[in-house]
Amino acid sequence: MPDTTSFERAFSPDAFRAHGHALIDALADYIAAAARGNKMPVLPWVEPEQMLERWPQTFPAAPAQDLDHLLARVLDEANHLHHPNYMGHQVPGPLPMGALCDMVASILNNGMAVYEMGPHGVAMERAIIKWMGGLVGFGSACDGVITSGGSLGNLTALLAMRRVTQDRLDGKSPAVLVSDQAHYSVKRAVKVMGWGEDAAIAVPCDDAFRMRVEALPEAVKQAEARGRRVVCVVGSACTTPTGTYDPLARIADFCGAHELWFHVDAAHGGPAGLSGKYRHLLDGCARADSVVFDAHKMLLMPALVTGVIFRDGANSFCTFDDRASYLIDKSPQEEWYNPGHRTMECTKRMMCLKVYAALMCYGTKFFADYVTRQYDLAKTFARMVRDTSGFELAIEPDANIVCFRYAPAGVIALDDLNAAIRKHIVESGAFYIVQARLPKGHFLRVTLLNPLAGETHLASLLDCVRATGNELLAASRSHT
Repeated sequence: MPDTTSFERAFSPDAFRAHGHALIDALADYIAAAARGNKMPVLPWVEPEQMLERWPQTFPAAPAQDLDHLLARVLDEANHLHHPNYMGHQVPGPLPMGALCDMVASILNNGMAVYEMGPHGVAMERAIIKWMGGLVGFGSACDGVITSGGSLGNLTALLAMRRVTQDRLDGKSPAVLVSDQAHYSVKRAVKVMGWGEDAAIAVPCDDAFRMRVEALPEAVKQAEARGRRVVCVVGSACTTPTGTYDPLARIADFCGAHELWFHVDAAHGGPAGLSGKYRHLLDGCARADSVVFDAHKMLLMPALVTGVIFRDGANSFCTFDDRASYLIDKSPQEEWYNPGHRTMECTKRMMCLKVYAALMCYGTKFFADYVTRQYDLAKTFARMVRDTSGFELAIEPDANIVCFRYAPAGVIALDDLNAAIRKHIVESGAFYIVQARLPKGHFLRVTLLNPLAGETHLASLLDCVRATGNELLAASRSHT
């Protein structure tokens, strides 16, 4: 039998305490440095092949690394989301409290498929689901689960929809109507369900990238021409490319008139329900059958944590109907307290802890103020873009996502120019921004998530974009 000394060292409370104290100090210093931002690149760019060379791809039989050194490297080479010039994807620099809660959840490792493995987690998750349901307008009958991200959340909701609507097909193949701006996970979910490549029928959007509700009847006809029956419409609150909210109330009217399931992907924009100023963007969401709501976007949580909420809580039990005798004895409805009845995950980590703790320790007003501030800041940035010569705004923002581009007079190849601007800026480490391909062309895209960043940083971004664009144009002219 192997000697247990190495196991005892690995589980030593004293060693854990020493490493933990050192790590918390390092992380606190890291957050302070990232928040200042002036001496730290947002992303210390390294080409993928070079990164593979930096990190060994084989592992030693005996210890060969010091943990403190290894984690210091991880911090140095990361994309620094707490940096005020990080304005990229819809992933925030999370609340430090959330990271502490994740550490507790990792130490406890209470998987939440069954109540007896994570009893307090079940209670916290239920409270969060009811709270999220209230934000989108659902009543006390709502129910659901927390799962690992919006993509899995959309799949979970649509699997329940499939079960509920299966008797409405009259022998035809099913179809789902979805905006041509919807998140790709919706179409992917339809394919995962085995409905085929053409089961997700794209509904065109207007110039503001909102679903054209008047185009829904024609989309139904398209489905019928393919031998399919429409059973569901998916609305976005909001879309990923431009942050646009679909006209949810009008979609709900259409679904009600045609007895269709109405699903809303509110992964990003669900927290608008907290803001008295922006709550109206969710008008109509209360009539949805299911909603997906991320906490790792506009609630500042570390990823991943997503609520899947059903207006009629009984439908939350329709996604799966599998029976594992070693885990579950009774029917799903009898065992509401066993999340394994309703989630893809079996060994599900206690994702709910960080959300529950943040709501209890910071209060809901903290998050209401945050949502309002970031949505307001996006409108401010849109005004700055409009008022700055040489820039073009794609659309007025609904949420905290803004699409714009550098469009100096006389330049024709704007798509190539803006793609090159982004590449140079990201690789320089000055800012981290992303892009969106819209009907009018290639646009730069920012998501304003950092509550400590403001107009000064946005003005610096415009200066950086202009300077980079002018340098690229000058270089191009010198080669012609």
